This record gives sequence, structure tokens and C-alpha cells, in this order.
Amino acid sequence: MPVSNTSLIERIARVIAGRVVSINADGSDPSAGDRVDSVWPDYREDAVSILKTLREPDPAMAEAGDLGVWQRMIAAALADAGEDVAS
Repeated sequence: MPVSNTSLIERIARVIAGRVVSINADGSDPSAGDRVDSVWPDYREDAVSILKTLREPDPAMAEAGDLGVWQRMIAAALADAGEDVAS
């Protein structure tokens, strides 16, 4: 499995930024790459909120895999971003 060199928080924030600014989604910029590069930090807290929501898998996710591994992976991503894992 490939492993990204970019943090999960940054990748999620970049996706949100892309949806906001790119003409291919809800934005108006036809070439949004540079803009995404500059504004993704504005969406960092949104990314953290999404990750905190994902700490609790739904029933289909729980059935598909190991809950302990899932929770440790999400906790690691949050800790890597300097977030309090308990909150």
C-alpha cells in the first residue's frame, strides 16, 4: 500500500480548499492549484473536525476491520497535527 508523505490533516484541508476555490467544484478558479497551495491552511480546523468525527466508525466500518487499529491510526493523525487526541 502506498504511504503519503503529506499529513492526513493537510490532505483533507487541501481537498476542502479545492472544492471551495476550483471551478471543477463550487469555486470559480479554472486553475486552482496555486490558490489551493496558499489557502489550504485556512481549512485545517475543518480537517481536524472531520478526523475527530471519524474516530468512531459506523457499523459497516466496524464490521470491515479492526476497531483498535482504526482508532490508533486516527489518534496518530491527530497527534501528528498537534491535536489533543482525547477531545
